[in-house]
Amino acid sequence: MAGEPAFSLESFSLRGRTALVTGANDGIGRGIAEALAAAGADIVTAGRSPATATGEAVRAQGRRHLDIVASLDELEGLPAVAKAALDLSGQVDVLVNNAGTIRRSDAAVMSREDWDAVLTLNLDATFFLTQAVAGPMLARGRGKVINIASMLSFQGGIRVAAYTASKSAIAGITRGLANEWAGRGLNVNAIAPGYVATRNTQALREDEGRSREILARIPQGRWATPQDLGGAAVFLASAASDYVNGAILPVDGGWLAR
Repeated sequence: MAGEPAFSLESFSLRGRTALVTGANDGIGRGIAEALAAAGADIVTAGRSPATATGEAVRAQGRRHLDIVASLDELEGLPAVAKAALDLSGQVDVLVNNAGTIRRSDAAVMSREDWDAVLTLNLDATFFLTQAVAGPMLARGRGKVINIASMLSFQGGIRVAAYTASKSAIAGITRGLANEWAGRGLNVNAIAPGYVATRNTQALREDEGRSREILARIPQGRWATPQDLGGAAVFLASAASDYVNGAILPVDGGWLAR
């Protein structure tokens, strides 16, 4: 429209922002944390294990790194995690809900223990940590929430009933929270990674037949690396995505298009 400023690449900058990334000691979380730091953000990590290597990479880019060691599946402790992140950083501008787990089992014999473990960390912890972090965001009328969904937010999968249920629900709450909070200055979106070379997919990659089937369906013909998720994360964390809300962005090498 006439009179509006021209688009600037500066809208992708995260300088002066702080991002809280869960499950960032390796894999997708580490890749995203490093990308956000490269765009200028200071990083707070939270998870069961110290994010030592991630912190070294973040500081090497001239950004601050603060680490919170906590079991995110202990839901009663999540308000304390949010408070620690705020106390350490002063303000959380971006929340990336990456921490998650997977249990593989035939649905007919999946145990209640495995079901609960997956749903508690992947879904319950995501919702209740978001609730705790979003309070201050809503108070100041600005914030970015990025959930990590999955190809199994769209598909059924095999032998991962609990994981599929949790990631389908992540897509749902992403849209639901966007509906409630978009008018109050928050952007709530999700990234749906394709098949990424991480510890969670090691068994699949080592299964020669299954890995071959997966690669045959990916138009780009390779597994993703954690770094492949960085661009989408920076976009959704930055002002460049200020009019994007409730979106589930696949980063899948074309898997869903096949």
